[in-house]
Amino acid sequence: MQNARMRAQWDAPQPLIKQAWKQIVISKITMQATALAAISQPRAPLDMIARNVQSGDNGNAEAQAARIYWPLMMGKSFRRDVDLPDINALLNYGYTVLRAATARAVVAAGLHPTIGLFHSNRANAFALADDLMEPFRPLVDLTARAIAAEAGPKVSSEAKNRMAGLIALDLPLIGETSPLSVALSRLAVSLAQSFEAKRLILALPKPPSPLVLSGLGR
Repeated sequence: MQNARMRAQWDAPQPLIKQAWKQIVISKITMQATALAAISQPRAPLDMIARNVQSGDNGNAEAQAARIYWPLMMGKSFRRDVDLPDINALLNYGYTVLRAATARAVVAAGLHPTIGLFHSNRANAFALADDLMEPFRPLVDLTARAIAAEAGPKVSSEAKNRMAGLIALDLPLIGETSPLSVALSRLAVSLAQSFEAKRLILALPKPPSPLVLSGLGR
């Protein structure tokens, strides 16, 4: 089965890949909008952007949303930079935890992790994991924000434990609630099935309620 899935992944038509990336970007922006609502920030601008995402995100809606999202999530002076310390380092750690969980889901689904939908750097051994983790990133953002507010932005042992606990967070998915780790597995399997069927059947997560999200990292 694994060889067949990898062949289907390799042979996937570009229109299918572009539609898959469109759905992932919409899911990410919708999760960002809900994350903003959880901290009493306006979500309407991001909802509007999500409604206008093009195939393959040719209009770069993801970047448009980011320009609005980060100042509202972290403050006007915030700049997302992987090389900066403090809360950027905390975000880096959280994304590393999320990326590892996503990579495990990708491999378990019989997909090749280097063959991405959007992320396609040949030096990136986990390009597909970088694609599929996108809708879940705002969960890390909220957790980092809460940790920084309560205990400071250092990557302490306690902060690491809180980030690791995200993998057990319950998310709404296909009529039931499942831990984030299960949601990642289902998303990866649904992408594999999409490649095999040559039609899109992605099991993307629905955002938890703003009330649930507001408790992240606490």
